[in-house]
Amino acid sequence: MQLLHRGDVGPAVAEIRNTLAALGLLATNGRTDPAVFDDAVEQAVRVFQQQRGLITDGVVGPATYRALTEARWRLGDRSLAYLVSKPISGDDVFALQERLLELGFDAGRPDGIFGRQTEQALRNFQREYGLNPDGICGPATLRALRQLAPKVRGGRPVFLREQEKVRRAGPRLRGKRIVIDPGHGGPDRGACIGNVCEADLTWDLARRLEGRMVATGMEALITRGPNSCPPDADRAAFANEAGADMFLSLHIDANRSPLAEGVASFHFGTGNGTTSTVGEALAGFLQREIVARTGMKDCHTQAKTWDVLRLTRMPAVRMELGYLTNARDRARLLDPAFRDVIAEGLLVAVKRLYLLGKDDQPTGTFTFDDLLRHELARAEGA
Repeated sequence: MQLLHRGDVGPAVAEIRNTLAALGLLATNGRTDPAVFDDAVEQAVRVFQQQRGLITDGVVGPATYRALTEARWRLGDRSLAYLVSKPISGDDVFALQERLLELGFDAGRPDGIFGRQTEQALRNFQREYGLNPDGICGPATLRALRQLAPKVRGGRPVFLREQEKVRRAGPRLRGKRIVIDPGHGGPDRGACIGNVCEADLTWDLARRLEGRMVATGMEALITRGPNSCPPDADRAAFANEAGADMFLSLHIDANRSPLAEGVASFHFGTGNGTTSTVGEALAGFLQREIVARTGMKDCHTQAKTWDVLRLTRMPAVRMELGYLTNARDRARLLDPAFRDVIAEGLLVAVKRLYLLGKDDQPTGTFTFDDLLRHELARAEGA
């Protein structure tokens, strides 16, 4: 779709204005042309993007337009069912998933997409409560959902299951399946300064990390080759089909200001309190390890709803490992030894997640050799 930003006019802008007004983010008055993208619309878009974990640029692109479209739906506005060719998505689906989870039915991660797991959870609910188990959320099913009290208290069950899965997986890395996602690729070079491009650096980092993971006995899969750039949804689908234990996406940032610098990590989370607790924990480990080992500026961890975080069915983190537009970050990222430091830090952070605080060492001090010895000792003690 065409990007919509301040100064644009037309029916598409009028649609955006109407949606923002319906969401209570934009005041309506007779003095403003309803088809003009003005300063007030841009500010409302930024507020909406902030609420939804999107990039707050004030521009309505595909991700923001999709989120605006989904936000218009409330549970009960329409019947919901699993459509294989074009799955239904929206805030009403998110509300249904949350309700099913509260009642003890495993609808998977609440992502606002009516998929097969949501349908199965709905059928199980209907069957248990004497309804026709057709997998369609119509009036009768909706009444039953609203009448029943939640069975689950004290945490969101889908994320409690994530935590339990990590605990049961044990502290060893051997056998863990990790998907590494080097950002961009092929014709999409990402951020570029001169002949230095993000796609090449993330590919190199992915290979360095892959080698270290394989050395520990892990199964490391990479989402793309050096000359391809699959869409984010396909990268997430690759990880889901592989049954990965973890998804790690590697990126390098750019900014109009040459002063922007540092490292940031992102995990799945929405503006209404839904957050992957394991993803958040992993993002924290990754962030602290890289900052401690490199001295790069700490830009902290943040919750986002990007497709690689929303559509993956395992803990997922996206890392922004410096700014190519910052001279100091760029010079360090061009050093192969520095990229080795980053790869080691990423691997150690993954190990820390599985250690669950046992036999751990201070941040930034756990080396690759320490990790290999730890793995060997665990294997001998098994």
